[in-house]
Amino acid sequence: MAPLLEPSTGFKFDNVKRNQMLADKGHLLPRATKTGTTIVGLVYKDGVILGADTRATSGPIVADKNCEKIHFLAPNMYCCGAGTAADTEFTTNIISSQLALHSLNTGREARVGAALTMLKQYLFRYQGHIGAYLVLGGYDVTGPHLYAIQAHGSTDKLPYMTLGSGSLAAMSVFESGWRAGLSRDEGVELVKDAIEAGIFNDLGSGSNVDVCVITEGNVEYLRGYSTPNQRVAKEQTYRFAPGTTEFIVPNTTAQRGEEEGTAMDVSA
Repeated sequence: MAPLLEPSTGFKFDNVKRNQMLADKGHLLPRATKTGTTIVGLVYKDGVILGADTRATSGPIVADKNCEKIHFLAPNMYCCGAGTAADTEFTTNIISSQLALHSLNTGREARVGAALTMLKQYLFRYQGHIGAYLVLGGYDVTGPHLYAIQAHGSTDKLPYMTLGSGSLAAMSVFESGWRAGLSRDEGVELVKDAIEAGIFNDLGSGSNVDVCVITEGNVEYLRGYSTPNQRVAKEQTYRFAPGTTEFIVPNTTAQRGEEEGTAMDVSA
């Protein structure tokens, strides 16, 4: 009788009890780097505009000040990622390779709806254990498309949307400033303002603003489009005159003599 083989897909939880025992004994378990994040997207009259901040955090620590959160999927579509940094990067890489194979097999440009289906089916398979929250934008033969994909596989299609820990601040900018038929410059500035609202009102978001403009047959990736957190020159000096703070120089010679005099005699 052939042995029963374990399934080759899905997560394994063999070490859950071991990890819990280590945590109960006070051992610190490794933490996944999370992006904190404010990611946004909107549809304007000629295409789609995506935007993201560039701060990646690991708990209270800023792990990366200038990471890329707008990921390539296909020549006509990109995807913003929020959640666990490794999950968003590798999920988009896997789907990007599948889209490339799909285009080669069909002999035509992949549609945004095909990428949406691949992403949501992949995430639903893992029931939310892959921490990837995505804003997908692209332009195909049917026009511009913008979708939001949650980690459990649910999706939304809207003319503008935000995700991440700074999404509420960004959404307030979109709700007050978006309208149908925006021009390119108006859309880019609105996306910039939305990301900056997340940067200044959410501790998990920060650093710079990246923007990606997708139109029919063209993509503009504006890396570092806005840098609202540049370090400015110090307004005053922190050099102090010698003698400002008194201190005592220890007498190391006398201390060494005391240690030698009190040493235990072990010659006998």
